Amino acid sequence: MDSGFVDCHCHISAQEFEEDLEDVIQRTKEAGVKTLVAVTEGVGEFERVLQLQERYPDLVAPCFGVHPLQVDGGLEQRSVKPQIGLDFTPWCAPSQQDKDDQLDVFIKQLSIAQELQLPVNVHSRSAAKVTISTMRKQGISRALLHNFAGKPSVALEGVKAGYLFSFPPAVCRNQQRDKLIQQIPLEHICLETDSPALGLEKHVRNEPRNITLCCQHIADLKGVSPETVKVVTAENAYRLFPKVSRR
Repeated sequence: MDSGFVDCHCHISAQEFEEDLEDVIQRTKEAGVKTLVAVTEGVGEFERVLQLQERYPDLVAPCFGVHPLQVDGGLEQRSVKPQIGLDFTPWCAPSQQDKDDQLDVFIKQLSIAQELQLPVNVHSRSAAKVTISTMRKQGISRALLHNFAGKPSVALEGVKAGYLFSFPPAVCRNQQRDKLIQQIPLEHICLETDSPALGLEKHVRNEPRNITLCCQHIADLKGVSPETVKVVTAENAYRLFPKVSRR
């Protein structure tokens, strides 16, 4: 059976896809994508993702969480108060209190995942070391660190803990990430698009079909065939997300 691609982190419920969703889905399938792990940024998206799963049951797999940055009232983004993960960039978490708020929510979401025996799909930005150490302290054994950009030494701590790392098409234009990808074993790598963001070109809408680009780039860096990357990363994804059926 053709393993197909698994897009482990995709915002298919985003407004950017509403007008031509059918065409996007058609192109996704034609590119050989078998599963879209549909992530959320806020509670308001949960229902939309469930509707998409009902509409495309053989493709869409819901993945619910709350992003560490939330729009609070106006247009300004602030650290979440009550997507799973941490974002410690200075303009998003200017104070220690902001970081503490995010950490509290992160730990609560990790606890829910533990209670429900579910894996976590984690946003980590400028917080790689804290993210991985927190997950290890909380006893998390199944985790995906999406669009990971931390140091190779920190990534290898995650590898030791059994965590997986995914990379979007944007890595093709970021040579700084090449060394990191080369050091992470293929058995710990998954593919993602993070569409509609993080495509090959900045400010151009990314789509799930572009998963082929990061597959080719990782294959080139690893010195293996794109088919090998497709098969191994899909196996990694299904191992991480056992509730997703292999269609």
